[in-house]
Amino acid sequence: MINLSISEFFQNLVKWSQKYGDIFLIWVGLRPFIFLYKVEAVQPLLSSSVHIDKSLEYEYLKPWLGTGLVTSNGEKWHFRRKLLTPSFHNSLLEIYLKNVKEETNVLISCLQKEAGKWFDVVPYAKRATLDIICDTAMGYKLNAQRNSKNEYVKAVDKIASIVQMRFVNVWISSDTIFKLTKAGKEHDHAIKVIQEFVDKVIAKKKTEWMHHKGDDNFNGSTKKRRALLDLLLDVSNNGTILSDEDIREEVNTFMYAGHDTMATSISWTLYALGRHPEYQEKILNEYNDELGMAEITLENVQKLTWLEACIKEQWRMYPVAPLIARHIYKPIEIMGNQIPPGSTALINSYLLHRDERYFPDPHVYRPERFLSDGPKLPPYAFIPFSAGSRNCIGWRFATLVIKAVVLSVLKTFRVEAFDKEDQLRFISELVLVNANGIRLKVIPRD
Repeated sequence: MINLSISEFFQNLVKWSQKYGDIFLIWVGLRPFIFLYKVEAVQPLLSSSVHIDKSLEYEYLKPWLGTGLVTSNGEKWHFRRKLLTPSFHNSLLEIYLKNVKEETNVLISCLQKEAGKWFDVVPYAKRATLDIICDTAMGYKLNAQRNSKNEYVKAVDKIASIVQMRFVNVWISSDTIFKLTKAGKEHDHAIKVIQEFVDKVIAKKKTEWMHHKGDDNFNGSTKKRRALLDLLLDVSNNGTILSDEDIREEVNTFMYAGHDTMATSISWTLYALGRHPEYQEKILNEYNDELGMAEITLENVQKLTWLEACIKEQWRMYPVAPLIARHIYKPIEIMGNQIPPGSTALINSYLLHRDERYFPDPHVYRPERFLSDGPKLPPYAFIPFSAGSRNCIGWRFATLVIKAVVLSVLKTFRVEAFDKEDQLRFISELVLVNANGIRLKVIPRD
């Protein structure tokens, strides 16, 4: 395990499932990992109200995220979850949608420059979602799509790749050793860039709040368009004391948890539709029939069942988070096996979503599975946003963004994909990626 590359690590997990069966143990250094990928194994873990703590690997994220919603446990996690849930209320999602459309238009203009040639779509999707998240999290126009050399953009990219490297490389799991390495120094520099940027935005927002305190006109205008940061400052001003560090934790967490996952979903959806162009036409025909020339809204986008089915089938085949880890603090029985405290349970959603009992021909892209007349799935057979009490708090927002971006791209371009399915080489970073990127060609529609 120690000498495996990130690519080999994920490929071996797939091979070991075929060799060792439904549940087995692997070692990473001196730590035992229990490998799970059947519904019967996943359900008792994710439905538990006890086993909700993230694995120790999430410690690597704490220099960046502190103890925000993703990395916190216990009472702090419960408090933050309750505090942040209103940020994703329908009324706010409708407001966020305006920003999503603006940044999607910028993405379309960027893709226009690549029309007719093969290119990796992932960096474009990442910069677009970074702009979307930065605006909805901080109310700040980052303009990553127009300025890809922005120091904050580069720092976020760098920190994500270094954290993933630590997940699978036991030699740099120790902070003492890690800080002496080149990656450790790059990590610390990236953290400094990120924190200085976020602190500057928070300070600017707080100054605005203090300057306009009691100004009804200002309060009214902010209600029309509110970022997560506005909501956190509002809560802080109304009796729930949040320090600047608390606020920074949640803003950084939203940035981390949002942009990479949405960019990955957008990229894989466009890849799947590029491989299966007949579904591009089904999506557009339904859009024209149901909405005509109308702008999408939170309500009418629900009518686009083919769009949703195509996105869900992409999540099934290319799950955003292919590995979900939980630390076991108390004994738990899984498929007749006693899992001891101190273990880490590792759920492989990539294999879970390819269970032939629930997904016949699992390696075939077939969105019909997710239409309303498709077969009913048992709980925990399909978990694109994890499941249980620690599922993704922003899943509705993420789904809305992915739908809006994919639909806009399809309305503007026909999409083709370069790599065949059997040519893909999966790597489990913080998200599921292809070793050679996701290469597409976009051709303007007449």
